[in-house]
Amino acid sequence: MEKTGSSSLQKINPIPVIVIGNGPSAICLSYFLSGYRPYFKESSLHPNPILQRKLEENRGISIVEQNLEFLSEGLEGRSHNPVAILFDSLLRPDADFGEARDSVLSWRREPDHYVPHLVLGKGPLGGAWHSIEGSMFTLSLGDWMELPDLSFRDWMRVKRRCLRNDRAMTADIAQYYQHYTKAKGLQENFVCGSVVTSVRRVSPGSGEEKQEHVTTDNMAGAQASTQAPRTSLFEVNGHSKTRDGSEKTFCIYAEKVVLATGTYDSPAWLGVNGEDLPFVYHTTSELEKTLKEQEMQMNLDPILIVGGGLTAADAVICAHHSNASVIHVFRRGVNDPGLIFNQLPKVMYPEYHKVHQMMTQQSCTTRGPYDGYFSLPKHRVLCFTPDRKCIIQDLTSGEKRAFTISMALILIGSNPNLTFLPNQGMSLAANTELPVNSKRNPIDVDCYTYECVRERGLYALGPLVGDHFVRFLQGGALAVASALFQERCNTQSPIHR
Repeated sequence: MEKTGSSSLQKINPIPVIVIGNGPSAICLSYFLSGYRPYFKESSLHPNPILQRKLEENRGISIVEQNLEFLSEGLEGRSHNPVAILFDSLLRPDADFGEARDSVLSWRREPDHYVPHLVLGKGPLGGAWHSIEGSMFTLSLGDWMELPDLSFRDWMRVKRRCLRNDRAMTADIAQYYQHYTKAKGLQENFVCGSVVTSVRRVSPGSGEEKQEHVTTDNMAGAQASTQAPRTSLFEVNGHSKTRDGSEKTFCIYAEKVVLATGTYDSPAWLGVNGEDLPFVYHTTSELEKTLKEQEMQMNLDPILIVGGGLTAADAVICAHHSNASVIHVFRRGVNDPGLIFNQLPKVMYPEYHKVHQMMTQQSCTTRGPYDGYFSLPKHRVLCFTPDRKCIIQDLTSGEKRAFTISMALILIGSNPNLTFLPNQGMSLAANTELPVNSKRNPIDVDCYTYECVRERGLYALGPLVGDHFVRFLQGGALAVASALFQERCNTQSPIHR
């Protein structure tokens, strides 16, 4: 990351940690930085005897203070990040084997370990969970969506809500994360309605000077509680909505910056001609409007849905329930093991199993019982034309066909929005020649500290480093909290008040 200088940085009181993003990754990290610390619970028995022995050797010492590399050695799980597997194993022992064991951790709030920090999020607290249709069900089990030391199932019981096949609706998840923040007393660390426009490193020496100006009590309070820096800082610029609804810019300084933006801000495009036409969309936000028009007989042409993932399946379900005609295009074959539907248990995900049945039984080569639905497996979109036509090509035969459609939904995934970083963060990725992509090219971090390999003091969490599930992204928060503690111990320079 490019460095600029400031000869007067010693006059600036920086915030020890700024977190960009306010979803579950950020909430969990704020929980750690607020002084909550996990300990191996007395009389607990972990099903892994090797891990049990390691935990017993350090009984009475917080997991934050222990050697995470040593603890996670030899563990296996459904994440590529060892600390993610470790922390999940401590919270949900043997969860992947269908077990419902109690956590082996107990939690203590230790105010002496509070680290002043700010969490900047552009939307409501909970992040992308507020932008998902609230009636949809989570892919993960409801219990796997919970954050440390607050049972999601108990919260649902108090709200008199029920789980369906042990899964929850996304609206409940969003509300739970908001409740969690209040229940744990984390609100003062969050500044929602804040959009970060740039992050750069500033170093003393060049004579450039820039006084910080803040717009909220949270920002001002966090800065006033810290000491002046001796080394380079991160300068974070952006704009934030104030309580009276006005918008003001801010410029604040931090010793550490944590990227927790998720990957749902920028929908992926096909890159074909006509994709920017007004009837082509990349989110489901306009689907409801089109369905109402079809109910009023205003436009009876079919809806084109492109994508073979769960978001596309949700759109198919919504359209089919409204008796709308659907053309469903996806590149994989229906029996391809890489197709997500072939990886989901049928009992737990009956609605997605039904979509897979439709994809299989009502395709261009078969005719099934699902009126108004037509699937085109192993096909791709070539272009859109202004007269609402779409040209589609069979990937096997090369045959091309034209369809007249009412609208197109391109639901093929999304990419993180890192425009506030130089070159959109490409210099931080595993392959610096390609854009950051959560599945194919995540940010390259140390797997035990989550610090960016190519930028000291900058950390990344969650989908940005390949942890897509809430149960695993929490391990990244543990890793960052542990790294900050170890750094303080090594330098003998307190990062917390």
